[in-house]
Amino acid sequence: MQRIVVTGGCGFIGSNFIRHLLETDGQIKIINLDKLTYAGNPENLADLVTNPRYQFAHGDICDKSFVSSLLTSSSIDAVVNFAAESHVDRSILDSGPFIQTNIVGTQVLLDCCRQHKIPRYVQVSTDEVYGSLGDEGQFTEETPLAPNSPYSASKTAADLVVRAYFHTFGFPAITTRCSNNYGPYQFPEKLFPLFISNALQDLPLPVYGTGLNVRDWIYVIDHCRGIEAALRNGKPGEVYNFGGNCELTNLQLTYSLLEAVGKPKTLIKFVADRPGHDHRYAIDASKAKRELNWEPKTTFAEGLRNTVDWYLSHQDWVGRIRSGEYRAYYNQQYGNRL
Repeated sequence: MQRIVVTGGCGFIGSNFIRHLLETDGQIKIINLDKLTYAGNPENLADLVTNPRYQFAHGDICDKSFVSSLLTSSSIDAVVNFAAESHVDRSILDSGPFIQTNIVGTQVLLDCCRQHKIPRYVQVSTDEVYGSLGDEGQFTEETPLAPNSPYSASKTAADLVVRAYFHTFGFPAITTRCSNNYGPYQFPEKLFPLFISNALQDLPLPVYGTGLNVRDWIYVIDHCRGIEAALRNGKPGEVYNFGGNCELTNLQLTYSLLEAVGKPKTLIKFVADRPGHDHRYAIDASKAKRELNWEPKTTFAEGLRNTVDWYLSHQDWVGRIRSGEYRAYYNQQYGNRL
């Protein structure tokens, strides 16, 4: 595999994936297609602009003519689709962009890839398509899809379009679903960077409801390794789950973050719960281990330390993002709760 297109590569997971591939595969070349919406930050990959194996293409996956021209610009071995509106809270405020990018954008990509006979396609999805778990059990690849937010509904719809293209056209698509990611370059509205940044400024940490909702956390590089394994060795038409084997309540996670930055628990501020807040996510990744020889390598303690250290050493990066449009959103989302 010599040349791939990564969509949404300026986002959190996409930028980490591009870095991972360029660092571990000296032959691969990557074209990064990104619209540069609020969460697509070109600064995430600014140091790669002179790398001859990296190319940036500013465009929208919903723009069929642009996508088509990009796929014909050179011989493409695979497309990996990270491009998505991805924040549940934003989808509750306005689901329109989620429907457009996550569903229509995926359909456009699939049609263009079919037209140009791209031999490999990976749809990067989420465990949120499975809905919510009780206190026991884990999501498997056979768990019925039952999304509970506009965001997860849009990702579910995209997954089903991908599934339909495989079954109808024999399109060589693979779908991956992962639990909650954390690590460097994550947009500051997400829990890890939001709470780290707020704590460093002695600002309240807004915890939804009672803080007892449970999430499985995976370090972003472990997820990137999983996507690479699916890209290289996954079977078309299959779904692969990736998880970190690290279930924590939101309150437990908040305590860990505060301890890591040396701040008191008194910064915690409980706020009105998110509408339709899923109780628990947990991933069974045994299929990925069995078929892709993948499993997470980073312990939570190691990943937490790496993440906190990165944000501590990149406060200028955080500060630039926390101004402007992000600040307006933050005030809208939490201003009447703090």
